[in-house]
Amino acid sequence: MRRWHERRRPRSLRETMVSLLTLTGIGGALALAVLLTLVISPGFAELEERATEGYRGRAQTVLSDFAAISEVAAREQASAVTSDGIAPTVPDQSIVYRRAVGEGGSVQRPLTKDTRQVEAALDRLGFEHLVDAGRSTRFYLAVGEDVLAVGVADSPRGNMHVAVARRLTVQTLSRLLGRPVALSTGAPTSNAGPRRGAQFIDIAVPVDGPDGRPVASARFRVSREVVLLGRRVLLLAAAASILLLVLLLLMLRRALGRFVLVPLDRVQRHMQRVQASGALLPFEDDQGQCEEFGSLGRNFNAMLSQLKDLRERNEIQSFALGRSESAVAVLHNVRNALAPLATILSHGVGQHNGARRDLLDRALAELADGEVEPERRAKLVAFLSTAFDAEALARTEVRRQLEVGRDAMRQTLEIIGAQQARAHERPARERCDISDIVARNATIARYAHAVSISFTFPAHPAYVVANRVILSQVIGNLFSNAVEAIVATGRDHGAITVDIPPPSEGRLSVRIIDDGEGFEPAQATRLFQAGYSTRTEKSGGLGLHWCANSMAGMGGTLELRSAGRGTGAVAIVTLDADGEGERQVELAA
Repeated sequence: MRRWHERRRPRSLRETMVSLLTLTGIGGALALAVLLTLVISPGFAELEERATEGYRGRAQTVLSDFAAISEVAAREQASAVTSDGIAPTVPDQSIVYRRAVGEGGSVQRPLTKDTRQVEAALDRLGFEHLVDAGRSTRFYLAVGEDVLAVGVADSPRGNMHVAVARRLTVQTLSRLLGRPVALSTGAPTSNAGPRRGAQFIDIAVPVDGPDGRPVASARFRVSREVVLLGRRVLLLAAAASILLLVLLLLMLRRALGRFVLVPLDRVQRHMQRVQASGALLPFEDDQGQCEEFGSLGRNFNAMLSQLKDLRERNEIQSFALGRSESAVAVLHNVRNALAPLATILSHGVGQHNGARRDLLDRALAELADGEVEPERRAKLVAFLSTAFDAEALARTEVRRQLEVGRDAMRQTLEIIGAQQARAHERPARERCDISDIVARNATIARYAHAVSISFTFPAHPAYVVANRVILSQVIGNLFSNAVEAIVATGRDHGAITVDIPPPSEGRLSVRIIDDGEGFEPAQATRLFQAGYSTRTEKSGGLGLHWCANSMAGMGGTLELRSAGRGTGAVAIVTLDADGEGERQVELAA
């Protein structure tokens, strides 16, 4: 995950704008194509549907008109049957069929094979059911491979039916429709809808028989010119719209690059020059063509002027603050080093003599008297021996406390000497045994307060690269803070444990664990701020701040951890372990 974050770099504004414009163009083109498809395609599909229905209606009209001619001829023939006038002319290629009511019918033309088939087919029809009295009808009849348009009429007297049959040929139907037509009598169906191909539509029009069911079908093909035209219009509209959108995006991209990205690049280059040189150079933009960027340049120059004034003031204040903070830090460390002396002296002043002097003098006077009884003499000798032993133990304890005070005074003098040396040169890092520094500061910290502190630390040496005096001050400050945290709990005893694990990756860490009051985890980042303290009764807060800066100066780190109030705390000091090439590194300022 970490490597992925390292490989991933932030995208520039130019890349972001190009990506946004590209995605906008692609999305706009797709949306426009879909919109045109939804608007244009249904319209042309509806026009095609209307045109198809028009072709079907025209074919049905032609079929109806062709049969109507036979019906008219049948009416004329039926009227001529009862009149004495001249018989009307029969249409060419027509067959006239007459049938008297209750008798058989006959064809009036010379009988041929075809006319006989027609006569047989007409004989099978019940004209009484097809035509009411004095009326007529028309229909189509399939005879063999032929399709006949039949018109039937009833005579005015109602005693005879006359039928006129005309053969419907493919040539005749094609001529009437104005396009090639196929006529079939196979298995016609009235529900056969148009079949649409890629470029043509096949239309089937049923030819109705006497009972209303189709006896044949007329099929013809029409071009899908409406849909093809719609597709061309759709493609042209989509292409033109996409081209217009692309041109618009290109113009917008060019405008953004010229009026936004180029001025921003000039601002970025100027920022890089300021960062590289460290000088607060004013921003000069003679090519500015935009009022917003001109205002940005003026505001930037005004900010640089203010920053320049603030830098000068900050340098003056930093110099004074540095001297003041350094002095306060030295006094803080001196106070921590001298704190055991006050405790030792307080113990010495408040310590009373184990045996009163007047009692010793009286015991010696009695022993000098030769008349003292042996039993009394033995008790006096035991008393004097005990008093002398207590005096010897007291002198030993005083000597040990004086040695601790001497070490504290020596450390105080080292602090003052280091501060004097620091005024002339920077202290260098060296090879230090941090276990010895921990042990020495633990002995001094025992006398920092009038509480019983149990120290546990390893006895094996652990070498680091640091400044011995500064590292001792840091360890002493951390021990002092741990003791204060134990005192803050209200107990008169506590424990501090120091753990020094083996070095890892050239670094050595020292863990100082106490069972004091601890702190909230949210306060961990604020503990190293100057003047901050977890206890309101303290007015310092410079110890940890100085320790953190000193550790950073020695190439190390200082970290504080706690699970919360009442759980104790852990201070982790990390430094470079002793190794080749590390002993001559100077302490950073």
